[in-house]
Amino acid sequence: MTLLYRHVSTTTVFSKLPPKSKKLALTQAQQVLTDYLHATRSLPYPYADQIAKNSFLSLSNLISKLQGGSFSFKSLVKFLRYNPINEFEFFFESIGINYSKVHSFLPHNKFFFSEDGSLLDAAAVLSEFGFPWDKLGLLYVETGGSVFKRSVVELKGRLCFFKRYGFCNVQVIGMCLAFPFVFRDAEAEGEAQFDGLLDDLKLVFLDFDLAGSVEGSVDSWYQVCRKIRVFYDLNDGKYKIGELIGRNKSVILEHGEEELIRKFEYFCRFGVKKEEVALLILQCSELLDINLETPVINVLKLLKHAGLSSEDLEDVRRNYAHVLGTIKMSNLPSVMRALGLHEWFFNKLKDGNHHLLGSYITTYPNEAQDKDYQRGLETIRVSRTPIHNMNKLNFLHALGFGENGFTISILNDLHGNVSELQERFDCLMDSGIEFSKVCKMITIRPRILSQNAEILVQKINFLCQEMGNNIEILVAFPAYLCHDLESRIKPRYRFHMWVKERGLTKKNYSVASMIATSNKNFVARISRIHPAAPKHWFEQFYPSKLAAE
Repeated sequence: MTLLYRHVSTTTVFSKLPPKSKKLALTQAQQVLTDYLHATRSLPYPYADQIAKNSFLSLSNLISKLQGGSFSFKSLVKFLRYNPINEFEFFFESIGINYSKVHSFLPHNKFFFSEDGSLLDAAAVLSEFGFPWDKLGLLYVETGGSVFKRSVVELKGRLCFFKRYGFCNVQVIGMCLAFPFVFRDAEAEGEAQFDGLLDDLKLVFLDFDLAGSVEGSVDSWYQVCRKIRVFYDLNDGKYKIGELIGRNKSVILEHGEEELIRKFEYFCRFGVKKEEVALLILQCSELLDINLETPVINVLKLLKHAGLSSEDLEDVRRNYAHVLGTIKMSNLPSVMRALGLHEWFFNKLKDGNHHLLGSYITTYPNEAQDKDYQRGLETIRVSRTPIHNMNKLNFLHALGFGENGFTISILNDLHGNVSELQERFDCLMDSGIEFSKVCKMITIRPRILSQNAEILVQKINFLCQEMGNNIEILVAFPAYLCHDLESRIKPRYRFHMWVKERGLTKKNYSVASMIATSNKNFVARISRIHPAAPKHWFEQFYPSKLAAE
């Protein structure tokens, strides 16, 4: 009943009624609708009752059409006597489909079950088997309605097929709600696909006796099956992982679905394959008990704790100062990607060292922040736009930048909100540059993230397609992205090509030499190539006045 009140309390029809009157009015309205569907429209009483009790918003909308917009038992009875309703609208809401989407499922030019009884027939078979009426919408939406187009004989045959594996009714229901595609046309999809899933579930439920630890209710089995599906989704639908799940069934029994998804998303951020994350969680379930959000970590200490060699640690100190200092555990995957060590660290966890995160937290429980970083935080707190600046700082931390003075120092070079900065970063990643290299580019020229994403794409396309350069050039010369495409990059490159085509020089200038050179030095260089070159440059390629520098 709580759900009932939550739905209708926001509607105009009942909102002015006191709670007791609201409850009575609602009960009466549902009874009128039940009687109408059963006595007038000849629906079996159990299904008429289910539709009436689970179509709150449709019922409220119906009552709003009464004269004066107010409800009374007699007024609704009279209204239904002369104004038939769209039975499919009430049905779809009653089976759990979001009311705002119900209209997209309504059949064209049909109002009554007498015009198409297949929906109600299918719902009847499933309901009699034990499926909760208000969850049938899951099957309808996930299968595109194909389940409800099957004949009664086909549906019963499919349900019996599932039971022949040894599943009881509640297990079949939980499985079907979590894996609705098992109802699809087996011939079209491939029976082997379904057999693989069913074999795995049988192994987990029966052979490894998961059933002995699960309460025998539909909701319990539905939740269990949803958690199992998380692993199958990570495994790209490849089956035959039932034994691994069965041997580690505590993962399913002791952890919630949302918790599993959060942990999976965390380890997927190491840039590894999803199926590897699934195997890691199943084989190293202790990781699920670790707080992967708030513990503070010193990057160098963790790398040493994980077994990074002294030589590689020195390389990190020398070349990756932007990741040093402390970080929150939640940003660890990005830090490892910024270092290019994400696969190394993930493999450490996977290959039997999954305890190292927990042992590090125990060994170093109180890591102190860098003093320059602390002073920077205080400066942000008293700044004119502290929230905006903290958002930018957290954005950098999410990229793997550590809590250090350098990270604070580049904040003023980043212009735009977090979503804009992320879009620009993603743009550079999409161009084919590795995560760690994009981070290095930011350390060299932070203002590349202040460029509009569309402009970044244009500059990258010109560099690679017209100039014929490899995208990796940007790693060494990210400043290219900060120069204007139309007034700087294009004219200088095209003038350089004009000079070469006429045999005036055999020298190949680097992109940096062509683009980064000041106007004064650029003109001096081309005058040495040919005395008439500057005149041609200004008249044909850059006719504007020489910029003062």
